[in-house]
Amino acid sequence: MDTANQIVSLGTFQILKLPLGFIRVLEWLFAIFAFATCGGYSGQLRVSVDCINRSDSNLSIGINFAYPFRLNRVDFDVPMCEGRRQERLYLIGDFSSSAEFFVTIAVFSFLYSLLATVVYIFFQNKYRENNRGPLIDFIVTVVFSFVWLVSSSAWAKGLSDVKTATDPDEVVLLMSACKVQTNKCNPVYGPRWSGLNTSVVFGYLNFVLWAGNIWFVFKETGWHKGGAARYPAPSSEKQATAFNQQVYNQGSFDQSGAAFTGTGDFAQSEYSQVGNYASSGPVSYTNQ
Repeated sequence: MDTANQIVSLGTFQILKLPLGFIRVLEWLFAIFAFATCGGYSGQLRVSVDCINRSDSNLSIGINFAYPFRLNRVDFDVPMCEGRRQERLYLIGDFSSSAEFFVTIAVFSFLYSLLATVVYIFFQNKYRENNRGPLIDFIVTVVFSFVWLVSSSAWAKGLSDVKTATDPDEVVLLMSACKVQTNKCNPVYGPRWSGLNTSVVFGYLNFVLWAGNIWFVFKETGWHKGGAARYPAPSSEKQATAFNQQVYNQGSFDQSGAAFTGTGDFAQSEYSQVGNYASSGPVSYTNQ
């Protein structure tokens, strides 16, 4: 518990209240959602083959596929409606490049956002030293904004192709038994795409976050006239400033008090002289 309190006391968590730190936290979270919804996906479709000879039929043929969507390696066996013979077929297409590119960008985005947040909180002085930290942060933010746009667009196109390749109506056309009119081939159900659709949405949301954060990172660089703006001072610095100000005010008060005291002494001595003069005046007058 003491170690945790020491770590918290060393950091300046007020940066998380500013747009620069708050958006970094959102980037971290949205990157997790992006690669989790895409990289953790697995789907299934089912078709049926109803042969003239019912004993040769198979009314529930399950086809499973998952990330990284190398569909040309997904095999399944279907009846040929010729005795007990079966044929092994494969789905069409390899869409691993766009999917893996999207997940890779999400993972690196997650790591950099986490690293940047830690630097903002615990290493502010190092971050702002020689303006090197803000410049690197600005360049990396611009690069990630661009690659998020590219990877999200590529994955949106790849997802469209995956949907087409795994459409049960299209899979049925691959079966030789379904080309015979006397046999009946029907789709049972198709894959659910809600998870992959969400991954594309999170991809574009990440692009919006990174692109929007370019401005706030740019303001921290020396290229912007307001780049010298500081983060909120830690509590220790505030206490030191308040203490110095108190000492200064106390010293000023003592000096003014001393001056006032001196003025009072001067007035008292002058009053004494006037009193003595007044008392001696009538005596001199009486003698006359």
